[in-house]
Amino acid sequence: MKGFLEDANYSIGLLDEGATLADVIDNCIYEHTHTGKRAFYVGDLGKLVKKNIQWQNVMAPIKPFYTVRCNSTPGVLEILGTLGIGFACSSKSEMALVQGLGISPENIIYTNPCKQASQIKYAAKAGINIMTCDSDTELKKIARNHPNAKLLLHIATEDITADEEMSMKFGTTLKNCRHLMECAKEFGVQIVGVKFHVSGSCKELQTYIHALSDARCVFDMAEEFGFKMNMLDIGGGFTGSELQLEEVNHVIRPLLDAYFPKESGVDVIAEPGCYYVSSAFTLAVNIIGKKTVECHKLLPSGMEQARNDDEPVFTYYINDGVYGSFASKLSEKLSTNPEVHKKYKEDEPLFASSLWGPSCDELDQIVENCLLPELSVGDWLIFGNMGSGTLGEQSTFNDCQRPLIYYTMSFSDWDEMQDAGITSDTLMKNFFFVPSCIQLGPEDRFSTAA
Repeated sequence: MKGFLEDANYSIGLLDEGATLADVIDNCIYEHTHTGKRAFYVGDLGKLVKKNIQWQNVMAPIKPFYTVRCNSTPGVLEILGTLGIGFACSSKSEMALVQGLGISPENIIYTNPCKQASQIKYAAKAGINIMTCDSDTELKKIARNHPNAKLLLHIATEDITADEEMSMKFGTTLKNCRHLMECAKEFGVQIVGVKFHVSGSCKELQTYIHALSDARCVFDMAEEFGFKMNMLDIGGGFTGSELQLEEVNHVIRPLLDAYFPKESGVDVIAEPGCYYVSSAFTLAVNIIGKKTVECHKLLPSGMEQARNDDEPVFTYYINDGVYGSFASKLSEKLSTNPEVHKKYKEDEPLFASSLWGPSCDELDQIVENCLLPELSVGDWLIFGNMGSGTLGEQSTFNDCQRPLIYYTMSFSDWDEMQDAGITSDTLMKNFFFVPSCIQLGPEDRFSTAA
């Protein structure tokens, strides 16, 4: 069940009840140990089904539009498309990818805040009309290249707290919304709704209260200009935690009922991305280099005093890095810790260690410091929760091979899809059976043939 990131011909291993994801990882590592030690992902697509059920239980009737840039692998997109989810695309390639799955234009929104004219023209030709806008520059660009566009005004939210670094923000002010509506009237562009986005790192749920209040003000403003508003996009920022989802729902539900009741005819949508895919993918990487260093700054905080002077500090190089699967590490902290695949004793000593990618670039640091048993070249490390922001277009820096993807799903999840009637002929042809008696021996090991 091998597939390259750019390969739309993929397969999904149906796991018998006796087989586990850990078994699949073990067998893939066995295969790669004998065939080239290439980094690889194992994706549990059944988790996408579970996440969608959770969304429907907590957030319905808010319709999810999956953020494609989070993970654009074919298995993910096809499962989500079969589930009836919409798609939020930020580029021509993403729009084409989604439409290639047979998704109707009505279920696609173009969300890039800085759109290229050629890509706006592509959206117009493809019949993708709903798109976001936060400035008069963007509005004029859209008016020239997409006369049938239906705009969601992207309003800014105050979601930066004192302990967070200021990052580039998009969205317009309430005051500027009036100016944008005047421009839209002048250029004959339709404005049909409002979008806002609250970061998943924002701890203040009050941000949603302010954002919904501002959105209501924009809707009221639109009535003065004669615009028929029928859509509210509450953005992304859903981390994947059921608790966070429930907390957000608890805050927004009363306001949605008050500001945008069902009888108003306003459709409420959201743009969950990592919510669906983050926990569904596990990455396995191989150690390709090792150094012993004397640099004490590699030690975790508080370990300096506990460390003996004769204890080594290790630097390990792995066959994937920030120019590949760990690209998000360039802009944010790594949200997952490495696990050692090989078995080691509980009382085995742990050493201060750092992990680096294969490029030998000073930016290619994966983990600044962690405690690991002493490892060797050829050993494997496992990173969980690697499904978001890691499986899109990747650099081929230093000619590093892209990781393979192994898709799996349990029979119980497959049955759940069948019972819900959410399978398709296109999807069904990609499944094959994986027996429960997975072994690591050469005769009966789990096959990774395409």
